[in-house]
Amino acid sequence: MSNESQASLKGEAAMVHSPSASAASHGPPLSPSTAKPPELPDELIQAGWSKCWSRRENRPYYFNRFTNQSLWEVPVLGQHDVISDPLGLNAAPAEGADGNLGNGQRKRRSSEEQVAGPNSLKRAKAEPTTPISPSTPGAKPWSAPPDDKQGAGVVAVYWDLDIQTNAVIREHPPAKHLPPHPEIELQRAQLVTKLRQHYHELCHQREGIDPPRESFNRWLLERKVLDKGLDPMLPSDCEPVISPSMFREVMNDIPIRLSRIKYKEEARKLLFKYAEAAKKMIDSRNASPESRKVVKWNAEDTMSWLRRDHSASKEDYMDRLEHLRQQCGPHVTAVAKDSVEGICSKIYQLSSEYCRHASSSSSSPSPSSSRLVYCYPLRLARPSPPLPRVELHFENDVACLRFRGEMVKVNRGHFSKLELLYRYSCIDDSRFEKFLSRVWCLLKRYQVMFGSSANEGTGLQGALPVSVFEALNRQFGVSFECFASPLNCYYKQFCSAFPDTDCYFGSRGPFLSFCPVSGSFEANPPFCEELMDAMVTHFEDLLEQSSEPLSFIVFIPEWRDPVTPALGRMEGSRFLRHQMSVPAYEHEYRSGSQHICKRMRQASPSGLPRRSGWLN
Repeated sequence: MSNESQASLKGEAAMVHSPSASAASHGPPLSPSTAKPPELPDELIQAGWSKCWSRRENRPYYFNRFTNQSLWEVPVLGQHDVISDPLGLNAAPAEGADGNLGNGQRKRRSSEEQVAGPNSLKRAKAEPTTPISPSTPGAKPWSAPPDDKQGAGVVAVYWDLDIQTNAVIREHPPAKHLPPHPEIELQRAQLVTKLRQHYHELCHQREGIDPPRESFNRWLLERKVLDKGLDPMLPSDCEPVISPSMFREVMNDIPIRLSRIKYKEEARKLLFKYAEAAKKMIDSRNASPESRKVVKWNAEDTMSWLRRDHSASKEDYMDRLEHLRQQCGPHVTAVAKDSVEGICSKIYQLSSEYCRHASSSSSSPSPSSSRLVYCYPLRLARPSPPLPRVELHFENDVACLRFRGEMVKVNRGHFSKLELLYRYSCIDDSRFEKFLSRVWCLLKRYQVMFGSSANEGTGLQGALPVSVFEALNRQFGVSFECFASPLNCYYKQFCSAFPDTDCYFGSRGPFLSFCPVSGSFEANPPFCEELMDAMVTHFEDLLEQSSEPLSFIVFIPEWRDPVTPALGRMEGSRFLRHQMSVPAYEHEYRSGSQHICKRMRQASPSGLPRRSGWLN
């Protein structure tokens, strides 16, 4: 990344963090010392306005806590505040030089006029006015003016959108997905949340366990590898019906969930719980006499040993637990198999049923032409319908978007990034009239995809550090990410899970549907075994078919107990050129929730050894 481009990006990211000049001129609103001004109408108060007293001018003025804007005259609802007029369509700046000023610049001009006195305000008001268009440069009310840097600190930038892609693809006609709509996205969110709740209840009722952490999220990823259905999130046409991922993870937590042990007493307690749960389970299920005999004898022998030996070490308890699992595990699995398969089947059936309630899109693959072009964002064939209004306001460093009472949040730096990506990639909304609605749909989709629990899903969307991306671009010419999202991408072109919501922000759609002819690519897939295995198959197909320069640098976890199919196939591939392993805790990832978490938590060390491979 050049110093000039990096400085410009940091400047743009810093802009949205800086307070308006009016706040710097006036400071916080002062209370009158003599008489209290009368209250404003409720509509103006809800929009952030309050009536204050200026000691210097000895007269009341009006202050908006959301925009830091100050006015001498009573504000008109919808003409000044971003809550009632998020795109600034009703704003009316003075004709001439003010016609091209942004919202922040108009606020600063208002501040200067207040200092000059009420006469200048009257003269300005008498001048003819024209409405400002959101397509006018700087007219979007969520951007701060470029020269307003008071109070802005150093802002870290985690992307470089100036890098041009070297990916070459065959030209495709526009895709047939339905454009996103907040009403449909809200309905889909409710259905997915309801499906999560059903999964939680089934695990409790049938097996007496909590759902394995992230298992539902990995189920969504694994199902979409196979799914031929029409909904972008809910699986509805998969074969086989029983998900190997969900079945494997639920079965691993039966009869109890095993956790990492630090102390001897914890190991002793875990061993006792496992023996007790295995015996109870085999007594309550329809097990064969041989299974009952083996499990009961091993469980009672373990409990007898625990009562006799109080001087055992942590390693002794863990060895005994592993022996008990080997003896009882196959019998426990046999009696739980039908029940766990029932859970997997029921969730899939519910998903298929819910999919019929949500609006679907035709996503049959379009034939590609023989014309080679540099990669460009996915285009949708269907025009976007009129979109409803989405409200925007800022709470300190966070942009809050609200639709029908449902609020989604993103920090201002990433909000600015989405604006840049939208400007580079979107071709049907030069006036930014649909920007807020599309951002709301994007944020809602990813929020629902990865769940609402604390830190849930962040491990499935972690990103590489900036220094790694810089090295990949400098040394290998990498300019495209195979697994990313508009929220965590480093380059302005990438593949992501959702073509309908992400295409307006630079996405080419799912990687398994992406067929580049040449270029340098980085792949850091979500840690789902089925998805990683399908990724390797796609790599080898692309490398086999192309005679042009084509390479993939892949980052996957080094899972060797047992070795995952993806790792084994990559190490044995004839396309492998180099590989290296980075030990645990000697590398870090940027958080999958970097767009909403605090800056000091945007990177964290990884406790997994990482395998990096270079295929070309």
